[in-house]
Amino acid sequence: MATVSVQSPAATATTRMVSLDVLRGITIAFMIMVNNNGGRGSWGFMNHANWNGLTPTDLVFPTFLFVVGASIVFAFDVRLARGATRSQLAGHTVRRTVILILLGIVVNGFPFFVLDHLRFYGVLQRIAICYLVVGLFYLWDKRVNTKVAVIVAALVGYWILLRWVPVPGAGMPGRDVPFLDPDLNLVAWLDRHLMPGHLYENWTTHNLRDPEGLLSDLPAVATALLGLLAGMWLRGSKAVATKTRALATACVALLATGYLWSVWLPLNKKLWTSSYVLVAAGWSMALLTLAYWAVEQKGWFKGRSKGWIWPWLVFGSNAIVAYMVSELLPTVLDEITIHVNGRPRSLLAFLSAPIFAHIPNPGWAAFAYSMSITAVCFIPVCVLYRKRIFVKV
Repeated sequence: MATVSVQSPAATATTRMVSLDVLRGITIAFMIMVNNNGGRGSWGFMNHANWNGLTPTDLVFPTFLFVVGASIVFAFDVRLARGATRSQLAGHTVRRTVILILLGIVVNGFPFFVLDHLRFYGVLQRIAICYLVVGLFYLWDKRVNTKVAVIVAALVGYWILLRWVPVPGAGMPGRDVPFLDPDLNLVAWLDRHLMPGHLYENWTTHNLRDPEGLLSDLPAVATALLGLLAGMWLRGSKAVATKTRALATACVALLATGYLWSVWLPLNKKLWTSSYVLVAAGWSMALLTLAYWAVEQKGWFKGRSKGWIWPWLVFGSNAIVAYMVSELLPTVLDEITIHVNGRPRSLLAFLSAPIFAHIPNPGWAAFAYSMSITAVCFIPVCVLYRKRIFVKV
């Protein structure tokens, strides 16, 4: 079940990495925006790449997973220092995983829950799996070299699976079928056989694929492990300036390696390709470096300068609440039907039309809608933050 803690934000800052909270808040705010991007008129960078390629939107989810991995270090170490046992933390990790999976299924099925086509994969489900694997791994072994070994094995192994394992019924990628064909790839083939009729793109492409499929959880775990390594480094005893320089160096190394690898293995968010893992982690590291430099090294969160990070702390402190509101509220408003001049309209369209229909540029209209949804989602988490209530699953 979910738990609610009541804490002083100042006290919380002494046991948490504030820059991580800021990065989490920025990420969840942008996630809400792109998930409610206003539709067809939205700018290109507010949409995912159609297949191969990369847009800023494609960096949102891996950045959140990266932050999950980094946050594990601080959350687990604090609880261990307070006297919790590893078995207690393991039990909590499993319970939290189950709750996140159930919340993900609620998001997918709400409000009708059509069991014949209910999607079981999803964003929260992937977060849950990565949290479980990385959390238990960290409890079991805190060595850096084992994390690096698993990351390399996961990314290289996934590349081998995609490139050199024949797709049943189709043949060898790059020879019998195009490499990374949208439908004829091992990831999609496995999901079609495991979850027929329950995939994300079931309605539009005849049940061909799912962007959060089972096999692509393997490289997604590597994304969270890269975040874990960043957290382990930040948790160490080195000087703050030294940590900042190391983060920047890691950022350059990840971007260079990932973009080089993409020559042979294209960047692809829907397949979560290994090159995409490194590039996305590189950009996540860049954002973390900036946040860490500004907040921890320069102290910009103190005194009057705290104002610039306050919205991100609000979002970051109750990120799951903000995400659930952003997913469920528009659906509720869209399902409520009212009659205007004798014609049925959804409440969402009725509330949106007087504002956004009068913005002539479709890109700006879509962006205004996206910002409005994000602002509405900010209200409940702001109330929780002011009351010092932090909901944790």
